[in-house]
Amino acid sequence: MTGDSWRERRRELLRDDPGEAERAAHLLGRLGTEDRNDEEIEAEHRANRLAAAREYAADARLDEELQLRLTGPDTDGGALRFQWGDALLEPVEHMVSAAAGTPVQLELTGISAGSTVVHARPVTTRADGFEPEAIDAPATSAASTGLGTLTTMLDALESERDIREWARLFDAVEAVSRALSRYDLDLGVTWYDANGRMRRARLTERGRSYVRRLRETKDRDQEIIISGRITELRESGLVKVKTGTAKNSPAYEVRFEEPEELVRMRPGLGDNVHFRVRFRQQLDSMGIARSAEYTYLGPAAEQTSLPIGP
Repeated sequence: MTGDSWRERRRELLRDDPGEAERAAHLLGRLGTEDRNDEEIEAEHRANRLAAAREYAADARLDEELQLRLTGPDTDGGALRFQWGDALLEPVEHMVSAAAGTPVQLELTGISAGSTVVHARPVTTRADGFEPEAIDAPATSAASTGLGTLTTMLDALESERDIREWARLFDAVEAVSRALSRYDLDLGVTWYDANGRMRRARLTERGRSYVRRLRETKDRDQEIIISGRITELRESGLVKVKTGTAKNSPAYEVRFEEPEELVRMRPGLGDNVHFRVRFRQQLDSMGIARSAEYTYLGPAAEQTSLPIGP
């Protein structure tokens, strides 16, 4: 929708009232002819409503709203397919919660056309007597904090910038990115906060491609010594070694590439062992360890095991 289209509808509605039509024409002329999309127009309406409410109550606030705009080959009808909802809604809620640093519950309030637009809001408990458009709420909600962080990160993904400062959100965003790619969908996120402000971001194929590249891993190897007692043995060639007597002492699963070598050693449960192992980590582009494995290289002289996290 462009700015011109809603102006034309306004003129059409007032055509039979010359006085109102003249006033509307004067107002629309002052507003200019620049294109504005639905989100920008809605943001201005909300700001005007809030300003009017604060004439009577200085602490008046608006309902928060989250809009998710899905665009793709199959979204022209403005409907939400069940499979899209199953794949996207819960991961989006988890993504907002991860960005907020605390659980945020969202609830669906409607679906509208304009591609497929999903309307949602944070779940809140309202006291009786509060109006929906002006409620008493914390100065900044968890959802608003989360959406502020999330939209900033999505902007960085779309422009392929460094996102290491948001590394803790990466897995949650990646889950949403995978779901979008599965159904060939782009996602637009628009957040309207309680003070009339708006935040927007998108996750398109460009951003999703960047996410996939960031997820690629490379190996990092180092040789370490693991000393402790055997607490588990498997015929497949795996030995579990616990490095201390306390319940929370680290334990490592050491794999033998040739299980026959383990059989020849004739180990038993409770035996003390000293293994020289290859510690291999798979690190993604942000330096996050995605997996770790310990492979037996040979016996080692008795010594204290290195404090390497499992």
